[in-house]
Amino acid sequence: MSGTANRIQAEGVIKNIIREIVQECAARGEGVSETLVAFIVKAVVLDPYNNFQVDRVLASEDVQRLIELCVRRLLDGKSASLDTIKMQVYFDMNYTTREEFLTEHRRVLETRLQPITREITDNRATTKDELESLYRKIVSSVLLRSGLDISVVREATAALQSVFPQTELGNFLNLSKRDKDRQLIELTQIVTGIRLFNKECGKGGEGIDNLPAILNEAIPATLKEIQQQTDDVVDTSEKFIAVLDTMTTLSQKQLSNETTKQKIQQAMINSRQLELYLNILANDARQSAREVDELLSQFNARLDQLKTTIQNRTAVPTAQVYPQFMHLAVIWFSFQDEMVLLSVLSNILYSLEPYTVNTKELLADEAIKKYLAKVSIVTDKQRLQANNSGNVVQPEDRSEGTWYYPETTKNYDKLPLMYKGFCAYHLALNDFKLVHGDPRIGVVQVNDRFYSFSEPKDAVLFCRKPSTYIEAIANNAKYNPELIQLLDLHAHFSNIAPYGDLTQSSSKPHLKADSGTQTDTHFHEKNIVKDYEWNEWELRRKAIKLANLRRRLTKSIQTNGSNFRRENATQVYLPKEQYVQTKRDNYTNVPQPKVYLSGIRGHQRNEDGEFLPADVKKVDLTLDIDE
Repeated sequence: MSGTANRIQAEGVIKNIIREIVQECAARGEGVSETLVAFIVKAVVLDPYNNFQVDRVLASEDVQRLIELCVRRLLDGKSASLDTIKMQVYFDMNYTTREEFLTEHRRVLETRLQPITREITDNRATTKDELESLYRKIVSSVLLRSGLDISVVREATAALQSVFPQTELGNFLNLSKRDKDRQLIELTQIVTGIRLFNKECGKGGEGIDNLPAILNEAIPATLKEIQQQTDDVVDTSEKFIAVLDTMTTLSQKQLSNETTKQKIQQAMINSRQLELYLNILANDARQSAREVDELLSQFNARLDQLKTTIQNRTAVPTAQVYPQFMHLAVIWFSFQDEMVLLSVLSNILYSLEPYTVNTKELLADEAIKKYLAKVSIVTDKQRLQANNSGNVVQPEDRSEGTWYYPETTKNYDKLPLMYKGFCAYHLALNDFKLVHGDPRIGVVQVNDRFYSFSEPKDAVLFCRKPSTYIEAIANNAKYNPELIQLLDLHAHFSNIAPYGDLTQSSSKPHLKADSGTQTDTHFHEKNIVKDYEWNEWELRRKAIKLANLRRRLTKSIQTNGSNFRRENATQVYLPKEQYVQTKRDNYTNVPQPKVYLSGIRGHQRNEDGEFLPADVKKVDLTLDIDE
């Protein structure tokens, strides 16, 4: 049988096991989701105490034993570990980022408006009654899409008639489907902007809630509630950590029979998981507060601009006011998005509370209370204050890995810390504790992963045998499967996937988006001269090249045939009229050359009557210039 066939058969077996577990739990009065069951199945298989061989096919008796163990674990109403897993599954299936939520919210809104939109775009009205019915549907679509109070239909109809009278229905019906959809959106924005402006001017806008005021009151209240719950859950975690710190000296007689080290660790994990989720919700609420402040300033500025544009005019060009109305509506729709987002955050906040019941009951145990009264609890703030003196891992204590410090590392606060920033050393101990790391003492990089620690001595011990400690953390996660999601250990367990991938029963939408990543080449700034050249012959070659470029000319040729193909123009600078004036006039005189030649005339003859050669003499009569 091929590998693909084996995989398909294994998936079919797992689905059957999950289905049987769900049915068995339902028969015993406990409703569970397939996503939760899928993770519990893999957690039970990974647990070393159960002795399941993950590298071979389970026999029929192993399958039955697996089902019984899973059902027993799912029906354990006193397990803080099960509460944490349920909390993780709930949060993973219900929480999304702001961008994903707003995208999904708009998609759902458009889906709900599809029926009435389709009725409008596919309408072929011809009679008067059919046209009036179509116009009423357009009014309903505008009201539903705007999200404003739909009880004031008359005001919305009057606003729509001022923009889109019934006489324009004929032109509307002749448009394409895409143009109709676009015009419906534009009409919605313009009508919404008109109603909002009328409300501001006190001339209408009845039934429109003051969303900015509601948000400015609701967001601080939500943040206060989140902060109060965060303080309570941090206090709970600190108490359980204090118990674990002295667990070796604690006599079992001092605690009840049900109170064991494992239960205390499970309760601590439950508290830390809730703390992380509350921090995520708090960050989203703060982001909403910043968005509302920015939107409010834009909203007021747009209203002031509209008032300046309209003032007391009886008629204003539509090209000036319609875009402003549309922008005003877009800002208002953003207020509505923030309202829905805040509502979802509040629902998630209150839905997380039931998953901490067992942790609170364990903390209320009388033996735990008596013991906590005798020990000193070290808080997270006290651990941070202990390192305020500037204690860092010294160079002589570094044994392995690359160390980074806040003063010498760019974007230090953005380093992707392993284990959600918890101290890696404490997580590797047998009685592990979830203690927040302090990045100020230094972050160590081992095998492309960054680890933080609560104290310098913990970092030194970890770096001596990092592989041993990392393996110990993975072993602790096998006994406490909720740590896999809490610490993001999916890479350590190839057969464990995030909750959203464990089963196909999730109704969460699968969104796709283009993304990119960028890695810094040099984390330390360096002065690199790109044009530096060490070879003198290369420098000589470049110098000759530049010298040759100086003698190059750009030439063009124009023929008689191409002369008339385009217009030519030449621009010259006309010669300037210039005069030069010196301080004084002067002149110079040179001697005139005067030469006298004697003996040219009067040639003498000899006795035979022949002329003798002339005896010419040159006499220089040039006078010296100084004479």
